[in-house]
Amino acid sequence: MRALLAPLLQVSSADLPLVAPPGQPPGLPDGWGFVSLSHCTDALVVAWAPWRIGVDLERTDRALPASALVKRFFCAQERDALLLMDDTRQREAVLEHWLLKEAAIKWQRGSLSRDLSHWCCQTDCSAVAHRVNGVALQVQSWRQADWSLALVSAAQEIGNDANSMPQALLCLA
Repeated sequence: MRALLAPLLQVSSADLPLVAPPGQPPGLPDGWGFVSLSHCTDALVVAWAPWRIGVDLERTDRALPASALVKRFFCAQERDALLLMDDTRQREAVLEHWLLKEAAIKWQRGSLSRDLSHWCCQTDCSAVAHRVNGVALQVQSWRQADWSLALVSAAQEIGNDANSMPQALLCLA
């Protein structure tokens, strides 16, 4: 993570003040921006921005129990739309929703087990909102080779200048 972030932040790896206690999400001190990390079996993504962000990465071909996840963790709006889809499309859509929700939980610095059912995706997956505290996050999602990625941030935090755009650094195994 230090090797990826150091050139971006124009410091040596040794001088990068990354804080990464075991079992906690990584972070940077005030004034250094925000980082988020995700990995799967054969890839790692590190995202950085001057504002709080969350990122998630999954293999596009990841097998998952789509219907069971929808019934247990998704809001009624999502559930109604997703359960009408055929199995293939449902798995793809559930994976997309999962990416957004997990990225939002990382933005929140929350817990997957505690917070997953509180996040609800808009029908077009352009935003994700927390049903308890009302926070809404903007979404950027994309595919790269065999991976699907999502990055979320609060709309009011996003800057308009190119120097303040988030950076996602993908490493493949």
